[in-house]
Amino acid sequence: MSLDIVLDRVTRVYQPGESVKGVVVVTSKGNSSHNGLSISMNGQVSLQLSAKSVGLFEAFYNSLKPITLFDYPITIAKTGKLKDGNNEFPFEFKLEPLEGQQLFETYHGVYVNIQYLLKADMVRPLFGKNLTKNLEFVIEIPPGDGAIPQLSPETFNITPDKLDNIKKNQGSLKVPNFKITGKLDSSVCVITQPFSGTLKVEDCDSEIKSIELQLVRVETCGCADGFAKEPTEIQNIQIADGDIVRGIEIPIFMIFPRLFTCPTVASRTFKIDFEVNLVVMFTDGRLVTEKFPIKLVRGTKDMVEI
Repeated sequence: MSLDIVLDRVTRVYQPGESVKGVVVVTSKGNSSHNGLSISMNGQVSLQLSAKSVGLFEAFYNSLKPITLFDYPITIAKTGKLKDGNNEFPFEFKLEPLEGQQLFETYHGVYVNIQYLLKADMVRPLFGKNLTKNLEFVIEIPPGDGAIPQLSPETFNITPDKLDNIKKNQGSLKVPNFKITGKLDSSVCVITQPFSGTLKVEDCDSEIKSIELQLVRVETCGCADGFAKEPTEIQNIQIADGDIVRGIEIPIFMIFPRLFTCPTVASRTFKIDFEVNLVVMFTDGRLVTEKFPIKLVRGTKDMVEI
């Protein structure tokens, strides 16, 4: 005997206010019985601290309890019989938060997780093993009425004298002379569209090994007693290999991975921000990194450039 949850949408993507519909399918080999079938819909934000932050913020470590956005259980079948083959039990939930809560987009992070689950349970009689099935579905929050994301192009000019770590350690660090210029199409990014732009190595004394783009999540957890901010890498892609010819324009193009990114969030107990690091690696092992904070939004088809 097996238990499965089948939703009415193959994508399993829903928006607040919509109905989450589907069927619980119980597959039985021969006629049998059960002592009840139930299903629950749960939305939760899970927060945790890194090992180093636990020591610094023991005072509020226990305060980082999961935030329940909603929890709706229903019984879809009382004690009854099951026929041979597939037995379908329909269900429907209204996607609304508990009073005083709001829904956030599905997000799988390191220290912050926003997850929405359906859980079906069937109680079996006598010595039969109870059956449980979990299924995750995805919530996407549409932009507010009239909210049109605005492109915010950004130019950059990277030289040794503009790097913070070089300024603090002048004399102790030997960095080659270089000049890298470029343009980001926007620091406000629609999550369903690529992060794009161009860069150009105008001049460099040393041989370059590669140039990479690093997407970083910055997760902040805390409460009134303090906050812990943790940056971690999501993905790293190479956009240039070898000692790049000087003066050639190199395209920047990166897709935001689904579920591991979400629109930038700022709530009372947690924040989720994102950054893009441009990393230049030299053949002698030295690195030069330039950080670009970005804002992710769930956009419409229309974009306005400013």
